[in-house]
Amino acid sequence: MDGTTGFQKMETGSLSPAFVLFNLTAVTRYSFSCWLKINRGADSALLRAKLTSGDKTLNCIGTSFAKRGCWSFLKGGFVLDAPSETSVIFFQNDDESKAIEIAVASAALQPFSVEQWEIQQNASIRTKRKRAVAIHVSDAEGTRVGAASVSVQQISKDFPFGSAIAKTILGNSKYQFKLGLALTRLIHLTSKFEPKVFESNHFTQAWFLDRFNAAVFENELKWYTTEPEPNRLNYTLADQLLQFIHSNQILARGHNIFWEDPKYTPAWLRNLSSSDFRSAVSSRIHSLLTRYKGDFVHWDVSNELLHFDFYERRLMNPNASLDFFVEAQRADPLVRVFMNDYNVVEGCEDGKSTVDAYVGRMREFERGGVVMGGVGLEGHFGKPNVVLMRGVLDKLATLGLPIWLTEVDISSRFDHETQAKYLEEVLREGFSYPWVNGIILWTALHPNQSCYQMCLTDDDFQNLPAGEVVDRLLSEWQTKETAGQTDDHGLFSFDGFLGGYKVAVSYGNRSVETTLFLSRGDETEHFNIQL
Repeated sequence: MDGTTGFQKMETGSLSPAFVLFNLTAVTRYSFSCWLKINRGADSALLRAKLTSGDKTLNCIGTSFAKRGCWSFLKGGFVLDAPSETSVIFFQNDDESKAIEIAVASAALQPFSVEQWEIQQNASIRTKRKRAVAIHVSDAEGTRVGAASVSVQQISKDFPFGSAIAKTILGNSKYQFKLGLALTRLIHLTSKFEPKVFESNHFTQAWFLDRFNAAVFENELKWYTTEPEPNRLNYTLADQLLQFIHSNQILARGHNIFWEDPKYTPAWLRNLSSSDFRSAVSSRIHSLLTRYKGDFVHWDVSNELLHFDFYERRLMNPNASLDFFVEAQRADPLVRVFMNDYNVVEGCEDGKSTVDAYVGRMREFERGGVVMGGVGLEGHFGKPNVVLMRGVLDKLATLGLPIWLTEVDISSRFDHETQAKYLEEVLREGFSYPWVNGIILWTALHPNQSCYQMCLTDDDFQNLPAGEVVDRLLSEWQTKETAGQTDDHGLFSFDGFLGGYKVAVSYGNRSVETTLFLSRGDETEHFNIQL
């Protein structure tokens, strides 16, 4: 079928249904979904949807943990680099040694052009990241004042967008400041916004603060840093970074209490007796959460738990991680606890960290009495598949928890221009997704233009292409300063991104300046100002 997509069911020799697709086009976003059930051969299995197109195979366009006699949902998708006359979607058991028979129902393939995808993203941003505002101006007697001059300036953002920071920021005037003109914008993320502005005689907006209102410490809170030797605690670096955070009213995530990868546990910990190991683990939780009670909005209690189980094996307790979460919440009842992991949203080829594996572990914690604070997705991307990304986010949203992209970057195997292109795709998809409540970049800068995978600037803080993307998007996602006059009913209206605003109103010889905070809501937000 020229220029159209066919959708025809066929049976393969592996007893796995397959679908033949005709005339797929390049760049088009194809969203794929279906229901899967095991008929025989196993009680449960991780099933992976694959797509072959010519001599190329996309090894994963979606996964589902299927069960015998019970329907499970798969949602994913793909984007082709080149058009294909004939393609096939089929399903494969992650354990290829087991032959199983599966059934597929309600399979659907929905194409979106690049323009249609962007329209949907922008519509979501308009309804979830912005809000209509009506400012009513009146005199002291309550009479509406027409033709009053009104100016509105956004001075903070509600959406947390930040970066990892490291000890390299300490005392680094280049990092903290850039020469030029003079006001440092500070962020306060509550509905009771009270803006504070500090003048500087010699420095202008801090490089970091000019862009970001959220942060996470790269390594300075990790156990191997804070306790390199048993019972010799050293919080010096973390305290200094926290001072920077506090002095600038930046939202900060706590990362992390336990890293399940044994490579990143203190060497001395591995040689302890069982009783000493338990004592050290308990001391770690209480030392951190007592010292920093109230300082961090989140704590990544178990980092990369889907991939590693060092503490559960060492303690010979399959519920050890559950116990960590419970103990952390007791130590600081106000903090929101997170499980943080990689390869959940970046793709689906990693069988350890499928979306169903993540959801399943979160459900286990909830059944164990933990009040989970949110979903932590690292976001170390190669070439992003934004259609699959949205499908994964849709399944994670069923948890009913805020989703955070906690360590976003693009692999260094790509050149700077390609990193920037892929970063923009990820950031637009994340910011437009309604349940994503914050984005943190993993871009702490070290000497000689060294970052984990991706830098935003060079050593002189001149933007690299990824930095240009970040600056452009931050500008796009901020309300431009606007001014005008009230109408005959004393009304001035605008659509604004959520956050804090400075409003100035004048009429004749009367004037007033005030602030307002615009929080999420479906209805128009009304504010009354008296002259």
